[in-house]
Amino acid sequence: MAVDATLRALANPTRRAMLELVWDAERSSSEIAAAVGATRPAASQHLKVLRDAELVHVRADGSQRLYRVDTDRLAEVRAALEQFWGARLGRLSAAVAAEQQHRDQQAGDGRR
Repeated sequence: MAVDATLRALANPTRRAMLELVWDAERSSSEIAAAVGATRPAASQHLKVLRDAELVHVRADGSQRLYRVDTDRLAEVRAALEQFWGARLGRLSAAVAAEQQHRDQQAGDGRR
């Protein structure tokens, strides 16, 4: 599964809230819908996007569908993001720190 589809799924705040709900425990679609304040049809659409992005596992238990986060998939996404952003964010952080240090020095020089 492409990381792009996963990132599109994660871009929605409702879906991110749903993932948080199923991070540590299985929850039914009705529990998830109630917790995020969505109608059942809307929650089902969001859950389908999460399933299609392979971010959640679904298990049938009688008439209920129980959802749980796919931690392996999230680890893959995290690794892909770290590969893309890791060094770049490190360089950005260093540049910001250097700029802040420069501003602090200028402010100190102006007080003398």
